[in-house]
Amino acid sequence: MRVAMFGYQTWGHRTLRALIDAGHEVALVVTHPKSDHAYEKIWSDSVADLAEENGIRALLRQRPDDAELLAELKEADLDLIVANNWRTWLPPEIFEMPRYGTLNVHDSLLPAYAGFSPLIWALVNGEKEVGLTAHMMDADLDAGDIVLQRSVPVGPKDTTTDLFHRTVDLIAPITTEAIELIAKGNFTPVKQDRSKASFFHKRALEDSLIDWTWPADEIERLVRAQSDPYPNAFTYHRGKRLRVIRSSVSVGRYGGTPGRIFIREGEGVVIVAGPESRRGRSHGLVIERVRTEDGTEPAATDYFRTMGGYLTTRP
Repeated sequence: MRVAMFGYQTWGHRTLRALIDAGHEVALVVTHPKSDHAYEKIWSDSVADLAEENGIRALLRQRPDDAELLAELKEADLDLIVANNWRTWLPPEIFEMPRYGTLNVHDSLLPAYAGFSPLIWALVNGEKEVGLTAHMMDADLDAGDIVLQRSVPVGPKDTTTDLFHRTVDLIAPITTEAIELIAKGNFTPVKQDRSKASFFHKRALEDSLIDWTWPADEIERLVRAQSDPYPNAFTYHRGKRLRVIRSSVSVGRYGGTPGRIFIREGEGVVIVAGPESRRGRSHGLVIERVRTEDGTEPAATDYFRTMGGYLTTRP
């Protein structure tokens, strides 16, 4: 097929690589300029560099709303546009332009987790599986008819980094298989059940701040969701930011005020947590390893020399 590709970061890079390896004629690539946003500096393989290495024209755009881009897309006489991690809205005059429309690859099991950072949100929320969806783009973000889905299970100790590596490896096969189905025309797109849809915003620093009124198991998932190289889950101790690198849910149940540095258990130190912690029926969060502002990573039992005091949500 003769295609154009809209994409960014490693997700877009893997998609373009798949199109090239499958022998599709890539007429044009559109990608975003490099960004200083914390989440956009992660998994930042360059789509523009890969296009240049393969003699493909690449245009840098924040938004696809200029006459030059529209003219080039029309002149390309496309069979299909393929998009992955394109981070701004594509207007109908673009996604409806090719003969077969636009195929979008999104890293969630739609209709759940449309929008941004779906792997992180899914892990925070305790989902049992994550995956990719290849769907036909329409006027609503991540809401078009589904061509293919592929899923992977979420293990009890998985981090978002683990899930990224598993799902990013699905990009090439799901992209090439979906295009084959579209070209042959022997599939029935599945409409999304909008009653099961959810839509999430971009994550920012505030989203990594630990709220000690959350149940301990939810905080433990937040810590795993914000694994390196993502901005780590953090709290404040004695006015300074403290990142939590590794944690677990306590065996014992502890009572008191959320955020209290309470007692040693196993390989770490228990922090009282949960909305019902005052009743003494809640598990705490066992912090096992932290990262201080100077970048050192002591064991929690070395960092918290004495018990008492609080971890807080502000300096």
